[in-house]
Amino acid sequence: QVQLVESGGGLVQAGGSLKLSCAASGRTFSSYAVGWFRQAPGKERDVVAATDGSASNTYYADSVKGRFTISRDNAKNTVYLQMSSLKAEDTAVYYCNAGYCSGYGCLSLYGIQKWGKGTLVTVSS
Repeated sequence: QVQLVESGGGLVQAGGSLKLSCAASGRTFSSYAVGWFRQAPGKERDVVAATDGSASNTYYADSVKGRFTISRDNAKNTVYLQMSSLKAEDTAVYYCNAGYCSGYGCLSLYGIQKWGKGTLVTVSS
């Protein structure tokens, strides 16, 4: 089991940047793939980026490709999401979660942990 705590959200103007952090507990953190997800008001929670356990591979939803970068530091049990060129439609609560890459790839994790509280990102236009 891994517990995850998100941080780094805030209010930013369109075109700006923000870096989110996901701090994890557990000695086996590096064995998990990790994804960043977001949920906008009235919408379902969707995955935006993922990385495998060794950070050798990264995956992005089309909506954020070229603007967001996921990275991880297993020595610090932390995964980051660097967000640039932010748009109003990026406004959402952002969550991270850890699990295993399914047969559909790492943007479709299974065996995920209990969801944390997330961190709110608000992009003003």
